[in-house]
Amino acid sequence: MQIVIADKSHSIYANAICETIAAAAEVRGTGIAKRTPSYIIDKMEKGNAVIALDGYTFAGFCYIETWGHGKFVVNSGLIVHPDFRGQGLAKQIKKVVFEHSRKKFPKAKVFSITTGLAVMKLNSDLGYKPVTFSELTDDQTFWKGCQTCKNYDVLQRTNQSMCLCTGMLYDPKQKRDPDSYQDKKIKSKAFQRLKSIKQAMFLKKK
Repeated sequence: MQIVIADKSHSIYANAICETIAAAAEVRGTGIAKRTPSYIIDKMEKGNAVIALDGYTFAGFCYIETWGHGKFVVNSGLIVHPDFRGQGLAKQIKKVVFEHSRKKFPKAKVFSITTGLAVMKLNSDLGYKPVTFSELTDDQTFWKGCQTCKNYDVLQRTNQSMCLCTGMLYDPKQKRDPDSYQDKKIKSKAFQRLKSIKQAMFLKKK
């Protein structure tokens, strides 16, 4: 298995990546913003993506987005093809794209919004902490990207203050020890926050 920084030679996998993302959104029944092949190819050509390949077979992918004039970075679209799940590949991809982001944008804060507990754990292991949406970018172009998510109405109803996703942030100025008691408390709070949000939204729909 190879995990490499994608370039234009990997554009042949763009359709497969988009199809895998769309299929995952359908199965999970939660918000995953849709992306077009041309959008994925643009990320590859700019060196803002990571791809995992088993020989010439697509196995996984993740890309980088920048917001607020480079003040914020997001690692988005993390996906693993069903044939390669359960092997720890997502964790490997996440680590590579995170390190690539830090090298390209060393001063930027790296953030994530996710509904998945597995992704939250990966983020926590890398040094992210749960935050309110107000601590994330105020670049409206980013939030407009949520329009293709099935839960976008929730974001609108709460005036962009919360959704089913949990916001998480890595600040390069704040050095943290993921094994410390305090950071373990942060991880626990992140999982509890996601659980409480989902319960609240479920009761509201009823």
